[in-house]
Amino acid sequence: MSQWAPRRFWRDASVSPGSDGFAVLLDGRPLRTPAKAPFLVPSRALAEAVAEEWRQVGEAVDPRLMPATRLVNVALDRLPAARDAVVAEVAGFGASDLLCYRAASQPELALRQEAEWGPWLAWAASLGAPLLVAEGLMPVDQPPASLRALAARVAARDDLALALLHELVALSGSLVLGLAVAEGRLGAPEAWRLSRLDEDFQAEEWGRDEEAEAAAEGRRRAFLGAARLLGMLG
Repeated sequence: MSQWAPRRFWRDASVSPGSDGFAVLLDGRPLRTPAKAPFLVPSRALAEAVAEEWRQVGEAVDPRLMPATRLVNVALDRLPAARDAVVAEVAGFGASDLLCYRAASQPELALRQEAEWGPWLAWAASLGAPLLVAEGLMPVDQPPASLRALAARVAARDDLALALLHELVALSGSLVLGLAVAEGRLGAPEAWRLSRLDEDFQAEEWGRDEEAEAAAEGRRRAFLGAARLLGMLG
């Protein structure tokens, strides 16, 4: 049985500025979130990105094709009540950051990891958050002061920026890379490449898996999309 989806009922989507932010209008009527809150964003660029998603809708609404709308809805409807939990979840990636683990059984990969990831661990250290490096997959206890410093940078973000940072960190597996993108220190395509060092090395050694590659491409598009929206916040 096919899943029911709302049908398109509007002819056009536009953007309207206001004192509290930018609204998206469907045939002149303000868009609202699923919880009926006003759908307001802080920049015209982001509002235009959302409006364009609504312009591109076919006969029925498919949320999978509307990532900007989905992420704004999450930020407006869910984050206010769950903010502390989301901050803790995002900051928690610092305790097991991808960049802190080296491939002990593959020296060539370990050297590549050190060369590519080392500079970003140095950047984290410059923020007051030095992180320890371990070999293999055994967890390493990171300095509590470092984790607090990273958590403070996460908590400083407003709800919408936090929702987008959550996407970057969850998709890449690295709080350090996510923060570097969010703070304008690292481009999103390069951050994604760095997050895929292990997978790309294994593909070089053993060949590529088409199904895994297709899944990774979907995550890559989501990562780049979240970074693009983050850049629109101003």
